Amino acid sequence: MTRASSTVGTPSRAGTRQWAALVVLMLPVLLVSIDNTVLSFALPEISTALRPSAANQLWIVDVYSLVLAGLLVAMGSLGDRFGRRRLLLIGASGFALVSLGAAFAPDAGTLIAARAVLGFFGAMIMPATLSLLRSTFVDRDQRRLAIAIWASGFAAGSALGPIVGGILLEHFAWGSIFLIAVPVLVPLLVLAPILLVESRDPDPGPFDPLSVLLSLTAMAPVVAAIKLLATHGPGLDVLGLAVLGVVSGWLFVRRQLRRERPLLDVRLFSNPVFAGSIVVNLLAILSLVGFLFFTTQHLQLVVGLRPLQAALTLVPGLAVMIVAGLIVVPIVRRVTPRVIVAVGLGSAGVGYATVWLAGAEAPVALFVVGFALVGLGVGAAETISNDQIIAAVPPARAGAASAVSETAYEVGAVLGTAVLGSMLTAIYRGSLVIPAGVPAETGEAARETLGGAVSAAGTLEAPLGRQLLDAATHAFDAGLVATAGVGAGVMVLAVVVALFSLRRASAGD
Repeated sequence: MTRASSTVGTPSRAGTRQWAALVVLMLPVLLVSIDNTVLSFALPEISTALRPSAANQLWIVDVYSLVLAGLLVAMGSLGDRFGRRRLLLIGASGFALVSLGAAFAPDAGTLIAARAVLGFFGAMIMPATLSLLRSTFVDRDQRRLAIAIWASGFAAGSALGPIVGGILLEHFAWGSIFLIAVPVLVPLLVLAPILLVESRDPDPGPFDPLSVLLSLTAMAPVVAAIKLLATHGPGLDVLGLAVLGVVSGWLFVRRQLRRERPLLDVRLFSNPVFAGSIVVNLLAILSLVGFLFFTTQHLQLVVGLRPLQAALTLVPGLAVMIVAGLIVVPIVRRVTPRVIVAVGLGSAGVGYATVWLAGAEAPVALFVVGFALVGLGVGAAETISNDQIIAAVPPARAGAASAVSETAYEVGAVLGTAVLGSMLTAIYRGSLVIPAGVPAETGEAARETLGGAVSAAGTLEAPLGRQLLDAATHAFDAGLVATAGVGAGVMVLAVVVALFSLRRASAGD
């Protein structure tokens, strides 16, 4: 029996051991966020070294989150059944080993495959961290603080990732960014069996492989359709993939409603606070990842900053994210969650609008301010939404609820690059005018990605190479401005969702 399920009356308060366990649970959280941020900063070097196509570059970013998101619910259910700590240790071991392989990938295809396997093991890690936190901290006030620290861990990892990654990329090849996993996960493997108490659902339902398959086929084809639409335009393949995803999603929901013990209890979404918190979680992460996707490339490939310099320009925004995630804990006792979340997401919208209105020629300082505003909104929204999500279910279903929360996080990360990134790619390709005299093969490489254009320009004589580079940066910045405008619109939608769906979430809950 878990601690949470054995509590009667007033919940027991956590002691030193439980807070030490939280520190251990933060290690994989830090790793995931470091991995995402570091990869964003390494994209220019990866695009130069491996010469991926535009679609492959998006897959390098997205395949990890895509596989992870597709399996989170299944792994959360497995953790409920076989033990959350056990699954955490298996996932951490596999993640560390595959990271070593990713570091030495010889081509884009191998790197995509390695990132997919990392997503498989990452899916074991993430639901376990939040569900173990739920069973460790029974007292609501302590749990809310623990969740704030947990959510801030993503921001802390994001803040640490660019600095560490920038230093690594200054002195070593891009593959070094994947080696960060080893020193982070080794302490987890040593300390988790000592400090973490195993927890599981005392009465788990049967494992459902068909539901797992449907959850994957509901998500992967839709993201693939978005990418193909951006790189090749509309076609029967895009339509077919989209239809496959929608039909699979419908079959998944239908199956869950008919099963006595579903893989994912979709009835939870009838609770507007739960459903609204999931949407808020997703849109907040979409805004963060989307902003990072175009800003990191702009700072390095257009402005000309080195990786470490570009990383340091975003650290203030990441610091704001950490502070915002922690400071809302005492505020939410007096102010309703929907007001806090709406104000936060409105701040993120202003951050996008700052770049949209100022244009790509804006000084670097404006990008710093814009990202700080995005960080403020994401930090506040993540703490509140995760708290509302896991508070809505009984402790025995903590793994499933945690998986839903993590799925929203990863789907947001996927959509951040799949939607905003694909939009940026489409505008870049459509706006790029190849100067006369550029060989056809070189021009095609430049049209794939901005990184490819930088590399291609280096192979040409100075005047022609400069013309190609100028044309590429102009096309990229046109896409950047349009994408920032769409991002601002998405945040307006998120504010509306928060105001309507979180009306029943009280300040004291």
